[in-house]
Amino acid sequence: MEAAAEGPGAPAALSCFSYNQDCTSLAIGTTTGYRLFSLSSVEQLDQVHESNEIPDVYIVERLFSSSLVVVVSHAKPQQMNVYHFKKGTEICNYSYSSHILSIRLNRQRLVVCLEESIYIHNIKDMKLLKTILDTPPNTTGLCALSINHANSYLAYPGSATSGEIALYDGNTLKTACTIPAHDGPLAALAFNSTGSKLASASEKGTVIRVFSIPGGQKLCEFRRGMKRYVNISSLVFSMDSQFLCASSNTETVHIFKLEHLTDSRPEEPPTWSGYMGKMFQAATNYLPAQVSGMMSQDRAFATVRLNISGQRNICALSTIQKLPRLLVTTSDGHLYIYNLDPQDGGECVLIKNHSLLGSGKMEENKENDLQPPVPQSYAATVARQSTVPSTSTMPDNLVPWRSAGQGEEVVRRRKTSTLRTAAGRCFGKARSFEEQISTKLQSLCPRSADCSEAVPCPPLPCAPTSCSCKVSS
Repeated sequence: MEAAAEGPGAPAALSCFSYNQDCTSLAIGTTTGYRLFSLSSVEQLDQVHESNEIPDVYIVERLFSSSLVVVVSHAKPQQMNVYHFKKGTEICNYSYSSHILSIRLNRQRLVVCLEESIYIHNIKDMKLLKTILDTPPNTTGLCALSINHANSYLAYPGSATSGEIALYDGNTLKTACTIPAHDGPLAALAFNSTGSKLASASEKGTVIRVFSIPGGQKLCEFRRGMKRYVNISSLVFSMDSQFLCASSNTETVHIFKLEHLTDSRPEEPPTWSGYMGKMFQAATNYLPAQVSGMMSQDRAFATVRLNISGQRNICALSTIQKLPRLLVTTSDGHLYIYNLDPQDGGECVLIKNHSLLGSGKMEENKENDLQPPVPQSYAATVARQSTVPSTSTMPDNLVPWRSAGQGEEVVRRRKTSTLRTAAGRCFGKARSFEEQISTKLQSLCPRSADCSEAVPCPPLPCAPTSCSCKVSS
């Protein structure tokens, strides 16, 4: 993914970032070159390689954990360079008719996407196998390649105005099918690890759909939200295809669970709740298609609320040190690692924040700011309120202080006196305000000797229809 352009004079600014095919490595492009990181540890971010030979890199893709890396620079946006970074040699380079927008890799194919054409190479000898010409205008270079080299399915937009997906078999070099996925133009595409499922999202970003491959039948759909449209920047399956993660230009990352697609559901027992469930499901068949579709959409299984909004980011679901993790890389040069509870879901917990442009060590002072506030119990809240506020949050006239040699009793008395003075001032202001209201009420409804009621009027301005005073007009 290409990051937002930085202003002039910003050294080593992050220009692009991408995970490799199995989410075990992270590649970033900067104004001075590119870097590769290993994602095998939570506590430590190991830099595998750094190159400053090509400046202004805006595409960098690594083939799994191999030494092959593909780089494209703003200096030559029509040229693709393939390197063996461990040997420090260039394997080959190819030039194309227009700017390269994206590149996808697996162990059999290398796909280069231009705005109106797609080139498919054999990755073993880099021979050009197929050129797909006259594709619909694809200004973002949106495409997805299955990492399973046994099928090498390629998905790309089949229309510039609707959400049609063109599915192409990269091995047989033939069109597989066309999937009418959404009403609006596509914004994101992603295959699962086996190439048997394809997830998609439109530019609205409210609904994410999952289709079977190569048939193209819709398996399920998830609702990301209804209140606002968003730009989904990243869609990714977990390696076991149990989870699907979506991130956007908002501060929320959604994780959906897909286990019901593979596990057959048992028959509902003959209970009242089971009967009502079947009745509800049958009733949806008589509703309009749009309404029944919304009622069958699943919500997020787990979420993450980032401390930023509006920045480009990409996410990944990976197993690090035998535990499921959510990785989020942002355009400001940070990698956030969260714990994911595969059983209960809920809010994911931030456990590490790495700086990609610095030393790679966690920024301790920023990690606490990124974590959402933890709800306090009643006892903890009372205990916290009973403590003395710091001088940065308490007015100067309420700050207790201790001179040299003063005992605890003197400090306690001073605290008590200060708090009593403040309370007296507040009480005095309240009494003054109460007297003003009372005077105003008396002017609106005077309690004189002409009042026929033994009880006073209500403590509100009396309306003419409810006033019991007999005051001559």
